[in-house]
Amino acid sequence: MKHPTHVACCLLALLWIATPVSAQAPKRPVEPRPAPQQEPRIKVEVSLVNVIVSVLDASGRPVPDLPREAFELYEEGVKQKLEVFEAETQQPLDLALMIDASLSTLKELAFEREAAARFIRQIVQPHDRLAVFEIADVVTQLAEFSSDVLRLEEALRGIEGGGGAPLYDALVLSSQTLEKRPPSRRRVIVLVTDAGETTSHAKFEDARQAALAAGTMLYTILIRPVKSEGGRNTAGEHALITITEVTGGSVYSPNDAAELQSIFDRIDRELRTQYRLAYYPTPRPPAGTFRRVEVRVNSAVPASGRFTIHHRKGYFTAGEM
Repeated sequence: MKHPTHVACCLLALLWIATPVSAQAPKRPVEPRPAPQQEPRIKVEVSLVNVIVSVLDASGRPVPDLPREAFELYEEGVKQKLEVFEAETQQPLDLALMIDASLSTLKELAFEREAAARFIRQIVQPHDRLAVFEIADVVTQLAEFSSDVLRLEEALRGIEGGGGAPLYDALVLSSQTLEKRPPSRRRVIVLVTDAGETTSHAKFEDARQAALAAGTMLYTILIRPVKSEGGRNTAGEHALITITEVTGGSVYSPNDAAELQSIFDRIDRELRTQYRLAYYPTPRPPAGTFRRVEVRVNSAVPASGRFTIHHRKGYFTAGEM
């Protein structure tokens, strides 16, 4: 007869063998497989580049009514597709009128004020805004941007004159002021001066870069021109001409008050007959660089070979320089 203890041990052994494996070692929870990693999407934004263009005939008169097909636009030598074209653009103006009232211009100050007042009455439309600056020992903004003609004329009467002529400082200040204005508006500086730069803290290159960075067009009226170079600041004239041309503006040299008034009239006509071209740069330009721009009128346009085309010669892309 078997011992009871031996029988009990055998039964326990059989029960252990019959127990499912899962009861011996519980299943480990199944970890979900990681989803396939997606490539991060990078959104690249390329800003629309606006180029305001003036086309003048051999007599210096604006050429109106040119079609889109008449224009070709290049960035760094690469032809661009025009996304926007406006003939006689209706983009409103933000205009900084800068009067050089330094000692060297005092004799002409009276007719400068008179001609400038007429220009204000003529050019300011309801959606336009104009500011008045005096250039003397310091650059002073006498009137904020406004379409109130009476207030602007009053600011002109407040110009007293005297002292030095910090012209580069004036261009930097006016450009920086215009840069803060809405980008949907044209930015224009009209500078009346004898080019006698004397007391600026800013340098020529500061003024040039500030004007380009703000996308301003500079129109320079050089007063008191004489046939000989006596009394003229030819170095100052050359510097202002260079900045004017690179921004797409024009330079004028009136001989007297009547001619000064006609020049203001020409500026008004030019600003009212400008073309607006806009494009998305292709290929995408690197950040923090200067991009050269060229606009041409197609040779198929009659007399295009005698046209003068004014536009800014380039722009700075956003980012570190």
